Amino acid sequence: MSDKPIPIGPDNVDDLERILSISNTDVDAVAHVVRAESDAIFTWDYERSRPALSKLYEKAKNSQWNGDTDLPWDTKVDQEQVVVRNMAERPTLPPDVDWRGTPFESWGDDDWVKLGIESQNWLLSQFMHGEQGALICTAQIVETVPWIDAKYYAATQVMDEARHVEVFARYLDEKLSGHYPIGAHLRALLDDIVSDTRWDMTYLGMQIMVEGLALAAFGFMHQMTTEPLLKKLLRYVMSDEARHVAFGVISLKEFYDQLSEAEMRERQEFAYEAAVRMRDRFLQQEVWERMGIEPKDAMALALVDEARPLFQQMLFSKIVPNCKKLGLLDASDQWLRRRFEELEVIQFEDFTDTGEEYALLDEVQKDRDLAAAS
Repeated sequence: MSDKPIPIGPDNVDDLERILSISNTDVDAVAHVVRAESDAIFTWDYERSRPALSKLYEKAKNSQWNGDTDLPWDTKVDQEQVVVRNMAERPTLPPDVDWRGTPFESWGDDDWVKLGIESQNWLLSQFMHGEQGALICTAQIVETVPWIDAKYYAATQVMDEARHVEVFARYLDEKLSGHYPIGAHLRALLDDIVSDTRWDMTYLGMQIMVEGLALAAFGFMHQMTTEPLLKKLLRYVMSDEARHVAFGVISLKEFYDQLSEAEMRERQEFAYEAAVRMRDRFLQQEVWERMGIEPKDAMALALVDEARPLFQQMLFSKIVPNCKKLGLLDASDQWLRRRFEELEVIQFEDFTDTGEEYALLDEVQKDRDLAAAS
């Protein structure tokens, strides 16, 4: 993990020294080992006693897709032209920014296009690494969750995550121009999730926090990109991710209803730290290093960028309502609610949580099937 990162607290959530205290020290390593000592739980109770999970399992079995044959890999991708087109159709920078006195003062159009290319390589690399984290965590859930219905569903998600890693890796290898190592903040979070021995923490960290943010980020990228292969790839992945987050909401709701106040506080603190780490990772310090810009200078500008709150809020549009559904917002004297208020994301609490959202989508699909059959 990182070398003694500064602890996260309400008073230093935007402090650059804290953010930069997390760094990768083995970026050239091929393997990364995390010790996990969770108990593997067998259950001899094979009764299908959780209808919502059984329904999700059946849906997952019928929704498998093949990343090799279901995506149009023969699509030609000119990454530079894609970046230019994306910037022209959906500008991300205000036209009247004054860069005088900043590291970007002498930048021309070519530099901004290069930044767009590096940012895309970096972002999709982090998605790929995050999907491998989900692959490992879901395999752990198969081992550690005590319910047969959850083991059945988690096994389908293991296959989903393997497919996601495969397609992101192939897209990076064949269509883009380079991988990035896993970001320091994402790796620190994955290390914590994998090493925690409690099965519900694996659920909370991966299914609710990481997958919830990924679902929002994929939706944002799907909306922003003009490249048809990536658009279709993201659409397929998002259809799986919605099930994955719903799996976490459905499973943890039952379990968290039984926890004490002190146990809920532990989970609130874990969720808060996960939220801040995921937010920090999008400051893409590795990109600035590759572009020859001092990360601290670039990140200082990003922290005061007027567009940043909107992007940050979008990332939490799935996480906050799911935390509310699980009772995490208001347990322990509303501790997590206050933290999300400080992050300025609490306004999403009344958005539809993913469990309910997925159920509504399922009903819509039923209506469509009935209409098609009549």
